[in-house]
Amino acid sequence: PGGPHAQRPTYRQMVRHLRAEASAGRMLPFVIEYQGQLVGQLTVAGITWGSMCSGHVGYWVDRQVAGRGVMPTAVALAVDHCFRTVGLHRIEVCIRPENGPSLRVVEKLGFREEGLRPRYLHIDGGWRDHLVFALTAEEVPEGLLHRWHQARPGTSREIK
Repeated sequence: PGGPHAQRPTYRQMVRHLRAEASAGRMLPFVIEYQGQLVGQLTVAGITWGSMCSGHVGYWVDRQVAGRGVMPTAVALAVDHCFRTVGLHRIEVCIRPENGPSLRVVEKLGFREEGLRPRYLHIDGGWRDHLVFALTAEEVPEGLLHRWHQARPGTSREIK
């Protein structure tokens, strides 16, 4: 939307912002590599401490590797890091209802659907609805990666 922040940041500005937010403890930006190539990004943002201990995950992946389990694995690793190392209690993922591939990621990982946020984010020139999915640390006591591997017969348990 219009306003004082309507200008798209340069790549350098985006990296500077991600680093500053990470240093302040409000964000965890990750890149995703597959077979030595950069194929996506995952960010845990909106990290809130105090009585909430929560954050939300956003991600994208290159179409060339979609469907290979790259994104569910990346989300599971990030969520486990947030719960076990960072100390967060709750993670949310908000997805546009028409985004089938992202919906499959949270479905595969067993995120709980909590409802609809009407006109939640401004994307592609308009305010778009998003479905909200969440998970708390108590729901995955052995870790989300463990649960993801259990749901995929024949998956190697070794992380490389």
